[in-house]
Amino acid sequence: MKYLVLVSHGGLAAGLKTSLAMFAADKMDQVIAVGLEDGKSVEEFAADFKEAVTVLQAGDSVVLLADIVGGSPLTTACSVLSDLGKLDSALVLGGMNLPMALNSLVLKDSLAGRDLVTAVLSEAQSALQEFKVEAAEEEAEDDI
Repeated sequence: MKYLVLVSHGGLAAGLKTSLAMFAADKMDQVIAVGLEDGKSVEEFAADFKEAVTVLQAGDSVVLLADIVGGSPLTTACSVLSDLGKLDSALVLGGMNLPMALNSLVLKDSLAGRDLVTAVLSEAQSALQEFKVEAAEEEAEDDI
């Protein structure tokens, strides 16, 4: 099985998992979320992460998404996955957002390698845009 693993500072990973359930409730058994909570050490996060990934079996792989590239949750998760022999087969991406996580979850079993990276990053990037509200101006013109 291929798991989607979310790591973050604070509760972002857990909150993202909750949001993912609204779109893909049938896949939640394939999602693991662990956050580095305020006041906890990196060592405590490593222990929490190691506990969370105990479900991984010999043939399983992971798509690891993190909030910040180079941040403690990402680097610590990579270290634990390396110790477990899972890092070489892992796909690791940073800067996670909801479209990125949703596409990773939906596409992880049908795409692999560069194809998955390209699809996921493309969707994540295209989701970043300004939303312009112009309704107030249009309403004013309708009142004339």
